[in-house]
Amino acid sequence: MNLFNSALGKNITFVHPAYFIISGLSGIPDMKYYYVFLCFVYIFSVLGNTAVMAVIYLDHNLRTPKYIAVFNLAFVDLFGSSALVPKLLDIFLMNHRNIPYNDCLTFLFFCYTCLGMQSFNLVALSYDRLIAIIYPLHYQVKVTHRFMLSMIASSWVFVIIAALISVGLLKRLSFCKSVVINSYFCDYGQIYRLACNDYFPNYVISCLLPALTFWGPFAFILLSYLYIGCTLAKVASVREGLKAFKTCTAHLSLVAIYFIPVLITSGSTLMDNIHPNARIMNLSLTSIFPPMFNPIIYVLQTQEIKTSVKRLLKIRGKSKVIKK
Repeated sequence: MNLFNSALGKNITFVHPAYFIISGLSGIPDMKYYYVFLCFVYIFSVLGNTAVMAVIYLDHNLRTPKYIAVFNLAFVDLFGSSALVPKLLDIFLMNHRNIPYNDCLTFLFFCYTCLGMQSFNLVALSYDRLIAIIYPLHYQVKVTHRFMLSMIASSWVFVIIAALISVGLLKRLSFCKSVVINSYFCDYGQIYRLACNDYFPNYVISCLLPALTFWGPFAFILLSYLYIGCTLAKVASVREGLKAFKTCTAHLSLVAIYFIPVLITSGSTLMDNIHPNARIMNLSLTSIFPPMFNPIIYVLQTQEIKTSVKRLLKIRGKSKVIKK
């Protein structure tokens, strides 16, 4: 990160605080019950995503490009919730609100990397559905294992570089006033606004990265489903169209769970009519709920996974009988 700590070849000394203070929700009584609730949500998320990953790994019938993306989504959900929730519980339940400067930037890096990857995972699944419905005869050629792995690997590289740039630009800021972050985690936008030197590059990044990691993927998913809908309306009957769209219900549910709360919060923030506590509450639930609901949705709405679970349970039951 020393690259960011120089300007025009001259070394500059930046004032970094020893720690930041995470304010969290303020003025709400008995908030410890909310954090206990988040703990239970986290447990369900870990169990559900681990189960989905195990089923995909154990069943060779699920070694398809689509389920490479589903496996990666489960991994990102597990990794992201594990990076966020235990730290939240430590901060608010154990009342360790003072977080060292470098720890805060590390916390920010992992949170933003996982949030970005969730969005790009939904893009990969959207592309899979687009090709499967519009070009079913070319699906095996267009959506290969290599293509899906390349798409996911490229997404990882992009979000990691974007997160590193964000953290690097924070390192060039001096903090000589408040160190209180008005959020539930090390929020990039809340941190750079505390700086007492020029933070225009950080402002540019704070506008650019959401466009690339949130609005861009959302626009692609929206346009892909509009294209699917228009194509089916032209070439298929209502019954055939509904049958084709039924294969998209799991993915559409994931898209709704991930994007709708953020859209509501973003719209309210732009209109300046959302209370800070409401913003923090909504964003925290947006970060926690998708990792819990995603495995439930895929198990209940995806026939292949339901069949695979039944098959694996039967095999395990037979093995127990043989041992007896």
